[in-house]
Amino acid sequence: MDEILRVEGLSKTFNLSRKQQKIEGTHSSKKVAVDNISFTANRGEIFGLLGPNGAGKTTTLRMLATLIKPDQGDAIVDGSSIVNDAEGVRGKIGFLTSELKLEDFFTPNYLFDFFSRLHGVEEPVIAQRRDQLFKRFGIDKFAEVKVANLSTGMKQKTSLVVSLVHDPDIIIFDEPTNGLDVLTARTVTDFLQELREQGKTIILSTHIFSLVERLCDRVGIIIDGKLSHCDTLENICQGSTLEDRFFNIYKEMKGGDE
Repeated sequence: MDEILRVEGLSKTFNLSRKQQKIEGTHSSKKVAVDNISFTANRGEIFGLLGPNGAGKTTTLRMLATLIKPDQGDAIVDGSSIVNDAEGVRGKIGFLTSELKLEDFFTPNYLFDFFSRLHGVEEPVIAQRRDQLFKRFGIDKFAEVKVANLSTGMKQKTSLVVSLVHDPDIIIFDEPTNGLDVLTARTVTDFLQELREQGKTIILSTHIFSLVERLCDRVGIIIDGKLSHCDTLENICQGSTLEDRFFNIYKEMKGGDE
């Protein structure tokens, strides 16, 4: 297999305010969000991080996207280190999160052109990719509508195409279907499969079993910041459903507690 991503011992700890300690139900002033995670991803595959909310999925992806620095460890993204060559990594990846907020007073046309030029995409290529992606997602009819007046689904589609302006080989998605209606979610998942067919590598986080079963070639199960299992679905499930296997693993990690 053609390895394109190697994650080596990533760890991240956050300081907690008193309010956060109360929310977390702890007296500790620190929280280990990601604890020594390692895995690899190959060119042309979809790799999923599956876990409950607060497991460390988003923190892991943010470190891979160079939005936050790890306390320990590194990841090599197509030859570039997230620690020593963050700019190089950013040129090779696309990153989409449901928390990405587009400015209300900009239009999809403006945002696509702005981020394309930011990535150094040449003008003829900008126009070609904009036309292609806007038609693919039905954004062309809303290209000059301000973000404030777009539906939730159309905002998510716009965020998606903006993250792909530079045609990256590695695409990182944090909960790609979170908050979407069923039609928009299907459009997004179909597109992820198309990207894989084009030889792109996709790293996604989710807590949705059916999404993993439909899309992922391999999956890592993350619980309390630790990667407990990392393998193909067949090897992880061992004849059980993914949902049943996950909850058995979860109970094992929690020492038998529900």
